[in-house]
Amino acid sequence: MNPEIIGISAGVLSCTTFLPQVIKTWKSGSTDDVSLIMFIIASISTTLWLAYGVLIGSISIIFTNTIVLLLTIVMLYLFYRYRNHSS
Repeated sequence: MNPEIIGISAGVLSCTTFLPQVIKTWKSGSTDDVSLIMFIIASISTTLWLAYGVLIGSISIIFTNTIVLLLTIVMLYLFYRYRNHSS
C-alpha cells in the first residue's frame, strides 16, 4: 500500500478540524469564544509543515497543510473582521 494514501486520508481528516470553527464564526459573526493565539500558533506550525512537505516532496503533507493554512488564514481574517462585534 502506498503510504501517501494513508497520508492523504489522515490529511483530509486533519483539514476538517478547523472547518467547524470557521463555519460557526462566519455564521455567528462573533469571535468571542475563539482563541486568537491558538490560530496564530496553528498558522505558524502549518506553514512550517508545508515547507517541510515541499522539501521532502510529500504530496499528502503539502495537500493537508495547504488546506489547513487556508482555513487558519480565513479564521484569522474573521477574527480581525469580527473582533469588536458581540453575538
